[in-house]
Amino acid sequence: MGLSAARPGTGPADPSRWSLRTVPADLEQQWTAAGLWDERTLGQLLDEALAGHADREFRIHSQVRPWTGTFGVLRDRALKLAGALAERGVGPGDPVAFQLPNWVEAAVTFYAASFLGATVVPIVHFYGPKEVGYILRRTGVRVLVTAAAFGHTNYLDGLERLDGALDGVDLVVVVGAEHPLPDGLLAFETLEASGQPLAARREVPATAAALIAYTSGTTADPKGVIHTHRTIGAEVRQLGAMRAAGGRQTLTGAPVGHAMGMLGALLIPVLNGDPVHLTDVWDPPQLLALMLEHRLACGSGATYFLTSLLDHPDRTDEHLELMHFIGLGGSTVPLSVAERATDLGLSLVRMYGSTEHPSITGSYHTDPEHQRLATDGRPLAGVEIRLLDDLGLAVPDGEPGEIWSRGPDCCMGYTDPALTAALFDEDGWYRTEDVGVLDASGFLTITDRKKDIIIRGGENISAVEVEELVLSMDGVLEVAVVAAPHPRLGEQVCAFVRLGPTPDPSDRTVDPSNVAVMQRHLEAAGLARQKWPEQVRVIAELPRTPSGKVKKEALRRMLADEQGPPAPRSVPN
Repeated sequence: MGLSAARPGTGPADPSRWSLRTVPADLEQQWTAAGLWDERTLGQLLDEALAGHADREFRIHSQVRPWTGTFGVLRDRALKLAGALAERGVGPGDPVAFQLPNWVEAAVTFYAASFLGATVVPIVHFYGPKEVGYILRRTGVRVLVTAAAFGHTNYLDGLERLDGALDGVDLVVVVGAEHPLPDGLLAFETLEASGQPLAARREVPATAAALIAYTSGTTADPKGVIHTHRTIGAEVRQLGAMRAAGGRQTLTGAPVGHAMGMLGALLIPVLNGDPVHLTDVWDPPQLLALMLEHRLACGSGATYFLTSLLDHPDRTDEHLELMHFIGLGGSTVPLSVAERATDLGLSLVRMYGSTEHPSITGSYHTDPEHQRLATDGRPLAGVEIRLLDDLGLAVPDGEPGEIWSRGPDCCMGYTDPALTAALFDEDGWYRTEDVGVLDASGFLTITDRKKDIIIRGGENISAVEVEELVLSMDGVLEVAVVAAPHPRLGEQVCAFVRLGPTPDPSDRTVDPSNVAVMQRHLEAAGLARQKWPEQVRVIAELPRTPSGKVKKEALRRMLADEQGPPAPRSVPN
């Protein structure tokens, strides 16, 4: 039995907190009649699924925080945490953020916040103080759950570098602290044990904000994408029907703080009643061993997840059988990768979407091979797309155009109303800023991006954000950051710099064209490691349009045309 619905208690939702866009009435009626939208909330869906499949296994494969339990145990823990948060005044509409690796505490926090009708704010665990501070301020987060440390990252040190961003946060909770915490911080296990289990799920409208996912894009700061209970419910049903594993249990390594990992581990398998297997480190030999031990599928998601397994010497034919059904999306899928997978006996499909509109197009394993491998699929249930030229006119089939989309899983706007106004029109169309081509059968192929981002292993990186920090280095006059091809990650960050005099030209430790020097500068600025340039090129003049704008297409083309690695002035990281 799921939790019974109840009237909201403490922490009432502030209806003016977010300026959500309005969906045209005819679309709302159409999606509701088709069953694509309903009035169930995320808390209701998760409560009923966890209770209804209480015996299903939930396992964290980790060297530092392994955990094995069931959906029922997980639900009990989430109820305890929800009760403890409610006693501290947290309730419907309150933003609850977590920045955790793929640990069980991330799932407990996610489900507890959902039971309270709070707005869940996942933060990818590799975001640095700069990004986290912005998210806390922009969202008005009331509760932050974070790790003490993981890998090379000390999150407690990061908290001290947030420059006042914690001033509006009521409660900071820490997972995995090995020593007494500083004043003002609370251990996760202490909080979890402190309250009575939540007796009744908090009821909220399905039109309320359920989730705010932050993603990098054309702006220097992350964009806060607002999904309501309706839109995220539509997405989990839509993507759940596209499962590529052929019914086999799946091992997920994408971070649950990112939309891909959150949907693939915390939502879709739970709602479908499938066991969950998560790992907190993407380590190919360990993953390959786990696949055989537990008979798990693996390799779907960003292209890197697949190629890193295929390229490893431990990979065998038995692994190929386990990973037979593969679904790729979230980053560029080179045709050569798709053809290689097919030659190895895998069945591969491609999908296209974004944090704003998670599932726009996709293919099924029954579709013709050429269209599965060479296109990004057809619009999914309830989704419409149109391709427009620079004048806003429709382009003929076979001609490239900017992609606009709308559908029941499309977000309801951004935490920044100016972005909502810029990227949505009054008829509900979302401007993706991607360029594609439609064939006569309605299959879409992405050919270019207007958005100035780099997609590294499925993660969006804002070129503007990196450029602003590189420009603060002594000796850098101009910089243009672009995507460079990478055989495993799809893309990596490359900085083209025009240099002036450096403080000491003979001292390589201050040379801004040295990759290690630039990376140390960005680390000190609090930028996440994944965003650091892995190539630095010195250029006498940046190519420009007649209006003076840097022609980044020319820089990307220069990188793509090169044969083999360049001869940079510094040693790559």
